[in-house]
Amino acid sequence: MVDLTRQYDVLVVGGGNAALCAAIGARRSGASVLVLEGAPKFYRGGNTRHTRNFRCAHDSATETLTGPYSEEEFFDDLLRITGGETNEPLARHMIRESKEVLIWLGEQGIQFQPSLGGTLTLGRTNAFFLGGGRAMLNALYRTAEDLGVDILYDAPVTALDIQDGMFLSATITRDQATSVVRARTLVAAAGGFEANIEWMKEYWGEAADNFLIRGTPYNRGSVLRMLLDSGVQEIGDPTQCHAVAIDARAPKYDGGIITRLDCVVFGVVVNKNAERFYDEGEDVWPKRYAIWGRLVAAQPDQIAYIIFDASSLKLFMPSLFPPITGGSIRELAQKLELNADVLDKTVSDFNAAVRPGTFNYNDLDDCRTEGLTPPKSHWARKIETAPFYAYPVRPGITFTYLGVRVNDQARIIMKDGKPAANMFAAGEIMAGNVLGRGYAAGIGMTIGSVFGRLAGRGASKNARN
Repeated sequence: MVDLTRQYDVLVVGGGNAALCAAIGARRSGASVLVLEGAPKFYRGGNTRHTRNFRCAHDSATETLTGPYSEEEFFDDLLRITGGETNEPLARHMIRESKEVLIWLGEQGIQFQPSLGGTLTLGRTNAFFLGGGRAMLNALYRTAEDLGVDILYDAPVTALDIQDGMFLSATITRDQATSVVRARTLVAAAGGFEANIEWMKEYWGEAADNFLIRGTPYNRGSVLRMLLDSGVQEIGDPTQCHAVAIDARAPKYDGGIITRLDCVVFGVVVNKNAERFYDEGEDVWPKRYAIWGRLVAAQPDQIAYIIFDASSLKLFMPSLFPPITGGSIRELAQKLELNADVLDKTVSDFNAAVRPGTFNYNDLDDCRTEGLTPPKSHWARKIETAPFYAYPVRPGITFTYLGVRVNDQARIIMKDGKPAANMFAAGEIMAGNVLGRGYAAGIGMTIGSVFGRLAGRGASKNARN
């Protein structure tokens, strides 16, 4: 039984990767730790349950990584996907720490597998969890419990008592009863607000009603709101988020990675008017796949369709749902309820603009279009081999970037620019410090693991002082 009458050294709010890394880091540093997970035990872990890999810098190939990935290359990739919208000192600190955290995660019981091939091309840059995100989470929970970390499920925080930048206590509601939890330090690792559609609509308007939430329905941003209302400095554009194109037939919440589609580069993407609207071959998949959620969000009714032919069907990991099939482009258009004349012209114009090249889906090849707006810069092949296929897609929101500002110790910064007395943050709730916009595969786990460990260790030291 968890004794809520005691004062813990460290209170961790959240139950995903960042929270568990913080809890383990704090406990291994000698602190007493309580983790409050707002979700039921079966759904513990937030979005971490749906993850697969961790992006990390490393100097040489390993059993699970096919080659070196230098700190400088990692940072160059981050600059490219964010367009420079990142805190450079903090980002470089995170990248540097990721080298050691890769080893540390293994020491916490997490096992890695040889990376997947195919369109992700991540074998060199990302370590894949054996068994996926849920297995990774189970390992962290098992380690935390073995170390003596106390954990409460179904324990959402409903209030934070913060005075002059100092955390005093948290109020939780559990089993229809209210309890006050006291601790010497706080680690906020409770995620973003992507599951709070009303909050999303403040920035996106009615379009947010058509968004699908890829991860947990429990990330409603309540802890983030409490912190911002208590004088914590915010960071990040509230309209920026990790948003990918996912199968439009996915559930509203918690569809996870099996609803994501990796086939954008193999065909064309059209909106409900059967017209293309962006370059499908702009860059390699792991760096650019997350732009498509925002692109689809800007289209009429927030819906789009990926169109490809039989030659590409087995080149990518399919969705949970089967593609829609047609013997001709016009038949496919009818099944999609698109204007058959317009879609036929869109595909015909695309085919006429394709210039021959050497197709290579693992790298930026020389297959492109010419004289077409928008162009397709790479992987352009004629869509001409029946049967023809389509996936309907909507914006799939993973997590939001509006969050709390932190320093390189993961300590929360107040609105007056001073570090909070005893509050730290890790994971999605502070991702906007590193991700001003854009996303690269696995970097969310980097942010959670690195800043989680930093926050836990820092909170433990703070509690002792």
